[in-house]
Order: sequence, then structure tokens, then C-alpha cells
Amino acid sequence: MDFIVKTETGAYDLHAAVRMIGADVLVAVWGGQQPHIGAVAVAQPRPSLKDSTRMSATASVFCFPGHKEDELAKATATTLAAKLNTRTVVTAGIHWNNLDAEGIRTVNANSRQLTALIIQRVSFE
Repeated sequence: MDFIVKTETGAYDLHAAVRMIGADVLVAVWGGQQPHIGAVAVAQPRPSLKDSTRMSATASVFCFPGHKEDELAKATATTLAAKLNTRTVVTAGIHWNNLDAEGIRTVNANSRQLTALIIQRVSFE
């Protein structure tokens, strides 16, 4: 199963291409004027250390020098791995010129919305 989801808030919208590889999930997130690959996160589900009845995830991240997508990639990967209970790889590359603090908050909110759209779509397939 392959699909694309996107946010439609009208400001700093993000896209994600999702590919199911067996039970695993591969996601490419991009947005802005210069989409690229700035960071890669690899996550694996595991029982939560605080409550073993809940799923959590652990992740490793590689961020190319000069890029700042590492936190977005990690948050997306760990959330997807925990909620979908599967190994997940996320690439992220977004760029808007002169992004201010409010813009960063909007990008983060859109990222969370994008992740929810992916979970919803995978859960119904």
C-alpha cells in the first residue's frame, strides 16, 4: 500500500508519502520551497518503561549537517512505531525562508496533524 497525505491548514503545509513494506512503514515528509532529505529517523516499538501495558518506541536519528529536521523526524517515527506497533523509518526535509518562531510552531502542529492522518489511513487499510 502506497499513499500520500498532506495538511491543508494554508500555512506551512506538509506532505508525506507512505509506503507499507510488509508490516513496516516507510515515510518521506517534505514541505516548503526546497523539499529535501535533512534527517532520517528509525524507530522500533517496545513496551513503555513507565507502563508495560502501553506501547512506546525507541529511535535513532541521523541529521545531515546544517539541517534541523531531526526532532520532527524522530517525533513522527516514534509516534508511528508506537501507535502502529511496527518498525518505522521517516525521512524529513522541509524549508521555508525566514521561518520565525510562530512558523516553527505551525510546522510542528502540522507535523502532528500529518502523523495523525498517516495513523488514520494505515489503521483503516
